[in-house]
Amino acid sequence: MEKLVNNYKTLRLNYTLILGLFLSIFGIMSKSSQAQDLPISNAKKYELAEIKVTGSTSYNESTVIAFTGLKVGDELYIPGDKLSKVLKKLWDLGLFSDINFYITKIEDGKAHLELEIVEVPKLENVKVRGIKERKRKDIIKDFDVEKGTKLTDNFKIKLKNNIEKKYREKGFLNANADIITSESNDSLSQENKVNLLINIDKGEKVKVAEFNFSGNEKFSDRKLRGIATTKQKNFFRFWKRSKFLEDEYKTSKEDIIKFYKEKGYRDARVVSDTMYSQDGTDDVIVNVDLNEGDRYYFGKIKFLGNSIYTDQQLNQILGIREGDPYNGTILQNKIANKEKPDAQDITNLYQNNGYLFSNITPVETKIYNDTIDFEIRIHEGKLAYFNNITVVGNNKTNDHVIYRNLRTRPGQVYSKQDVVNTVRELGQLGFFNPENLNPEFQNVDPQSGTLDLEYVVEEQGSSQIELQGGYGGGGFIGTLGLKFNNFSIRNIFNKDAYKPIPMGDGQSLSLRAQASISFQNYSLSFVEPWLGGKRPVQLSVSLSHTIQYLYNPITRDADSDRSFSITGINVGFAKRLREPDQYFTISSAIGYQHFSMNNYNIGLFRFPDGTSENFTITLGINRDNTFKNPIFPLGGSKFDFSVKFTPPYSAFNNVDYSELKKERATAIENGNDKRVSQIDQERFNWLEFYKVKFSADWYNKIVGDLVLRTKFEFGFLGAYNNDRGIPPFERFFLGGDGLAGYALDGREIVSLRGYPNQSVVPKSRTVNGEETFNDGATIYNKYTMELRYPITLKPTASIYALTFLEGGATYDNFKNFSPFELTRSAGAGLRIFMPAFGLLGIDFGYGFDPVPGTSGANGWETHFIIGQQF
Repeated sequence: MEKLVNNYKTLRLNYTLILGLFLSIFGIMSKSSQAQDLPISNAKKYELAEIKVTGSTSYNESTVIAFTGLKVGDELYIPGDKLSKVLKKLWDLGLFSDINFYITKIEDGKAHLELEIVEVPKLENVKVRGIKERKRKDIIKDFDVEKGTKLTDNFKIKLKNNIEKKYREKGFLNANADIITSESNDSLSQENKVNLLINIDKGEKVKVAEFNFSGNEKFSDRKLRGIATTKQKNFFRFWKRSKFLEDEYKTSKEDIIKFYKEKGYRDARVVSDTMYSQDGTDDVIVNVDLNEGDRYYFGKIKFLGNSIYTDQQLNQILGIREGDPYNGTILQNKIANKEKPDAQDITNLYQNNGYLFSNITPVETKIYNDTIDFEIRIHEGKLAYFNNITVVGNNKTNDHVIYRNLRTRPGQVYSKQDVVNTVRELGQLGFFNPENLNPEFQNVDPQSGTLDLEYVVEEQGSSQIELQGGYGGGGFIGTLGLKFNNFSIRNIFNKDAYKPIPMGDGQSLSLRAQASISFQNYSLSFVEPWLGGKRPVQLSVSLSHTIQYLYNPITRDADSDRSFSITGINVGFAKRLREPDQYFTISSAIGYQHFSMNNYNIGLFRFPDGTSENFTITLGINRDNTFKNPIFPLGGSKFDFSVKFTPPYSAFNNVDYSELKKERATAIENGNDKRVSQIDQERFNWLEFYKVKFSADWYNKIVGDLVLRTKFEFGFLGAYNNDRGIPPFERFFLGGDGLAGYALDGREIVSLRGYPNQSVVPKSRTVNGEETFNDGATIYNKYTMELRYPITLKPTASIYALTFLEGGATYDNFKNFSPFELTRSAGAGLRIFMPAFGLLGIDFGYGFDPVPGTSGANGWETHFIIGQQF
């Protein structure tokens, strides 16, 4: 038997390609010649008498023959162009690893052919070695190494390269993956099956031993290393590892050149860079050769084409003066900052005032010595107007709830800032996925100066359920809460609207019950954000009732015959302002609380049986321009200032509290507890105080989505009449997770991670022979710094990790106030926001200072966060 073709690739090289090239050169490869069977070399013409298919294949013989296009009786040259094309056709299928034609017999000018094919083997089993068990499944999944996969040579080469690339990207530059095949033990199968072994040797992580520069005269190696993301080994730098990553190294070179350009060296470039292994280690030495070039400066800057704004107005926005070092980044950002859609730049100046079709282009007009002159060429275009404004994607929220929050209206002059503000406000409603809020411009017509705008929203769950159990206050605490954030009270009696509850009008309804062996608390609140439906005037109403029983921590029993209860109602109004900007909100509220003591004493007063009334007025102003996602703001700030006060009863009730104070001291000295109780009842029959609170919150992007949050808080509780004194309620308690727990006597609880709940309070002391207790502070201040990074911001669950530094302190008067003598802590945490359950989280905090009254650092504390944000 004569072997006709042993290797298709050789045949293709020697015959098909050479023949094709030859015929192309001489122009004889016409359509008619391509259809013919052309002889190759000393070919002879035969009649095909028979063709058989042999080898390892699961395909039917007749199917393969039919695919070749050869038929008994065909005339063909051997060797010839027709057989060459058949081989190419079979090989291009990618189903066979070997293809051979044999001449088995020739007689009377007839040829008998045998087509031997070997099918590409299929994967039966796969094993991964050299890495941890939990990582092996990732390799199989990530690279689609599944049973039944056809193991072509190309697949194996690609698999090897991808695995090694995966580990190189993680710093294992010397990673090696061996792809080994072996015959399958499945003897019953007719298919060509093999087993696959992937043997991975990661090697050691390659670190940067030295990161050196040459050609740099203006900036030191140390300065350039600080700019680069790639870091060299340093004993004192433990927060950023020095592993070599190709992508980071590429970015580092780009950042260094960007730094030079920002300093005026516009011609700076990397001449060359080399990397070689350090002797005797897996570490590398990186050398980068730079050409800094000359430093350039801005020359004259002229504006052309501007008629709406004067040169002076545009120069004020540009902020670049003749003689300033050239900085292309600043120039571009002042023209149009692509990273900040609401930046103060010239493009936004035009677009926020209707000139959507404006175009601003900086052009270098003259370069002389080290100076560059520019022209800022402006095409202002027509004023643009909104035509149709539509919203799509809302299947739960009623249209009027969305449209009333739109800052854009049909017929209104186009404003980019109004579009940005609308996206922000829709995101802060909490009804839509803020990450997918997308304004789309449609039918933009520069000739008529009109455009349509469509806001695409994606509904997300807004109602929440709170169901929790915990241990505190000497026993089990159970909580059940329901919060409907997109409620519709007008449909409350419409049975068809219960799906499962009436929804869509943007109102909020909350019900909450909490109970343990020592207390019970019930509350109901309702919020209407647009009272009357025409103006953003918010109405809020809340009702609450709390009863707390005297608890004995030794016996762990609660005495139901000794109780303290608070019943309260609060009605508030809030209104958004337009001046000084649209981010301001003013608010006011009136509240009433009834305190009732039944043989119960909390320390600061001595009327265990009696009542107190509390009528308060609260005024506040708030500014919130945080970016659109309220769960994870990427920027912006928030400020809150409020004053809560009662009427000054002591100014008109004709009671001499100085004499009453003296009488109380005498009664204490004489042991007349009954009289002390009567005096305290008179002092606190109607509470009298004022409370001032301020907080400021800033969010700043550091790099990517890494956000730095800084916050400052301050609170002060004061008295109109010092002889009457500050009331026993409304005081500040600092420490812990900030949850009220079982302390529901009207106090205000402020979180400070790393310390037990409500533990950071002024120390116990004795005044005028009378011992006072740790019953809270009248002043507190707190500072917080957090680094936050999102793991995922999907609507089903938003998750981010954080690290924090905190410090805070409490005081009983301004004489002791020292704003920087703080109780400090640090730690890390995790937050998970799920629409159905609200915010959940955990923090691990380390207290560096002792709890008041103890010695030594407090140490580690674990805090669970439910339904609130720090």
